Amino acid sequence: MLAQTAGLGTPEQVARIEDLSVPGKHGGIPVRVYTPEGQGPFTGLVYFHGGGWVIGSIDTHDALCRSIANAAGCVVVSVEYRLAPEHPYPAASEDAYSATCWVAEHAGRLGIDPLRLAVGGDSAGGNLAAVVSLMARDRSGPRLALQLLLYPITDYDLDTASYLRYADGYLLTRDAMAWFWRQYLPDGVSPDGPYISPLRVADLSGLPPALVITAECDPLCDEGLAYAERLKAAGVEVAATCYRGMIHGFIRRHRLLRQGRKGLEELASCLRLLCP
Repeated sequence: MLAQTAGLGTPEQVARIEDLSVPGKHGGIPVRVYTPEGQGPFTGLVYFHGGGWVIGSIDTHDALCRSIANAAGCVVVSVEYRLAPEHPYPAASEDAYSATCWVAEHAGRLGIDPLRLAVGGDSAGGNLAAVVSLMARDRSGPRLALQLLLYPITDYDLDTASYLRYADGYLLTRDAMAWFWRQYLPDGVSPDGPYISPLRVADLSGLPPALVITAECDPLCDEGLAYAERLKAAGVEVAATCYRGMIHGFIRRHRLLRQGRKGLEELASCLRLLCP
């Protein structure tokens, strides 16, 4: 993933960047805070990187988080959650939730309006954003204004139509996803859990509004669209866009792909709508 990152272009300049460590149940969780130009308080976005819960880092998604901070005029807090297989489920989700709680509690110190706090992520990070939204509902906080789900993993099902149609040859493969799932789920743990496969949750009511972005030529396309439909059916406000002809991870490649830039602008526009 680092090799791919090097080809994405020079990262944008951001007014301020700060590396911190925030408390988690099992030690400190590194985060990187991106603050844009302007006068706060700003909308805040707690961001979880993709990589199948196994790879990826603050550094691989540094350029994307810089671009989001500038395009949306928001503070982005990128979270370095623990990775599988050394730290399988539920390490990543608990780190993601702990970091979100810390950001909510320290919103003023970060220049964030606590009433405009969002969570977001791509791929496995999209899964974590959906899971944190469920945890926040089930654990009585923190209050979240939005969930940004970029081509998210929402279900342990490798036999959807999009999985079979785009199993190979479109960057993310079906075999790779099977491997990621094996690393993430400990032996004997069912994928039916609500904090593993959000699509399998019986009740999706009471969740924050969602932007769900999917890519047509992506094994994860169908489960992302299905989750958007389930949220709508539960009365959650949802905007869903499927980008035709795009592959998994296309927004991270916004300097190379016109549709990637369009996706970045869509999510930035959604964040800007939170501003009074």
